[in-house]
Amino acid sequence: MFMQSPISPMDSFKNKEVRILLVGEDGVGKTSLIMTLVSEEFPMEVPGKAEEITIPPEVTPEKVPTHIVDFSTQEQDEQELVEEINKASVICAVYAVDDDTSLERIRVFWLPLIRRICGENKKPVVLVGNKSDTLDSVVIDQQHILDIMNDFSEVETCVECSARNLKNISEVFYYAQKAVLHPTQPLYVPEEKDLTAACKGALTRIFKICDQDNDGVLNDVELNFFQQRCFNVPLQSGALEDVKNIIRRNVADGVQHDSMTLAGFLYLHCLFIQKGRHETTWTVLRRFGYDNELKLNRDYLRPKLEVPRGSTVELTHISLDFLTQQFIRFDRDHDMHLLPSELEEFFSACPAMPWNSDVLEAAPTDSRGWYSLQTFLAQWVLFTYMDPFKSLETLAYIGFTYFRDRLADAVTVTRVKSIDLEKRQTLRTVFLAQVYGRKGVGKSAFLQGLINRNLETISPGIHWTISSLTLYGQHKHLILKEMDSFTDQSSQQYPPDAIVLLYDVSDPTSFQEVANFYMNHLKFGQVPCQIVAARCDSKAVTQDFIVNPQQFCRENKLPSIEKFSAKKLSKNIYTTF
Repeated sequence: MFMQSPISPMDSFKNKEVRILLVGEDGVGKTSLIMTLVSEEFPMEVPGKAEEITIPPEVTPEKVPTHIVDFSTQEQDEQELVEEINKASVICAVYAVDDDTSLERIRVFWLPLIRRICGENKKPVVLVGNKSDTLDSVVIDQQHILDIMNDFSEVETCVECSARNLKNISEVFYYAQKAVLHPTQPLYVPEEKDLTAACKGALTRIFKICDQDNDGVLNDVELNFFQQRCFNVPLQSGALEDVKNIIRRNVADGVQHDSMTLAGFLYLHCLFIQKGRHETTWTVLRRFGYDNELKLNRDYLRPKLEVPRGSTVELTHISLDFLTQQFIRFDRDHDMHLLPSELEEFFSACPAMPWNSDVLEAAPTDSRGWYSLQTFLAQWVLFTYMDPFKSLETLAYIGFTYFRDRLADAVTVTRVKSIDLEKRQTLRTVFLAQVYGRKGVGKSAFLQGLINRNLETISPGIHWTISSLTLYGQHKHLILKEMDSFTDQSSQQYPPDAIVLLYDVSDPTSFQEVANFYMNHLKFGQVPCQIVAARCDSKAVTQDFIVNPQQFCRENKLPSIEKFSAKKLSKNIYTTF
């Protein structure tokens, strides 16, 4: 059947366990239920309380270790009850079907108590009606049970059983497990017979990721890939057409051009839940990183990543290929540019736009404000350099792990820079140069010259720029960061690969500040420095310093001074440091 999972639905719950607590009035049969499950026969002598039992994963339907805990008001106090409720994964509230008072106590005492102890951390509850062997002589008020389930949304289901007749004993604990592993409440609103808003939101994100050609529907190829990625099996012959026919009969716009729409996709999952196949929807949700509260779990968004001091994080060719494919996918007019609206759609699976103005404005757009592929990838390189954890999180949101199994494959941690300097070689492809200079010297013009902006096209407020360069036949990215002043301490957050010191050739006091900063802070450091003569198109004046700039460079074994003019841009200057 379509979307039937042959694998353990708990792949995302590895190393977890289920703890089932039985509560209820004395004499309803809590202990008998546990002992009957273990011995597969009704006990002739029942102790006041059963010892905690552990069922190994291999003998449970869901392949998860399960602990079953009895509670006795005669042998335990209220503090122990509070502790057990807090430790429990799910609570079985047991009543006797031949004792109306025991059911009423569930409603007026046990469920309010559980709710008060758990607070906002609601735990699923299964109502268990024991002693169903007496049903021939007892009339059950089903409406009373339905009213309880409506009043207490944490109640997942109700199961009737008989410890004496061994009826539905294993089912009690199966449904208790299921209430933990595949809870109904986050997914479905019984009164409305519809999915919850959170479930619709999660499935909508999943639908967008699976819509690989971005045409708003899932075709047969996309549905087959979805089936394979979520359930590890291909679709059975004819199953897909059967599913589409079911959708056609029930949802007017569920299938278009023989492809499944979002409305059809949501209806299908609603149908699974209504038929008791919660595990199918949960398998899909967990494949895309959702926890029981329908939030993306931290391990999915942020895998372990250790970045030693002096190392940086770069995108791998795998993630660059993925981003290139995603760029093409969202380039609706196929002109190899993303409009701002297309870029916004690109990030629509994220809770908010992840790029701030530093990233958005750091690479050049065309005259229309559109983003080329080269610009788009450069922005991702900068984003990853600045905040690798946020970059990984964003890649998770937009579906990197739908195509690759490990999010960590998206990035690589570079070797510590001190080792690169010692060995005088590096495998890094992204380099940062910090640009110092007094206010008005032309730092902004120098930064934006990297992205081909001259005096007429410079934009205010840009403090980062990035561009790809070719050095010795190799493709590299250079990042420039404008430092606010000579006392700017942000260099500690982003240790530079090079430092650029700008002075104004038309200002006689400009070089002195650069020279003093170098002598006091940089002379004995390992970071290469490059002095740049800015505004070199202006008339040069003698600098008020004990030696001229060129002699200062020779005496301190610095590279020769480079000249920069915002009126006559040359990218060659950016390959010298």
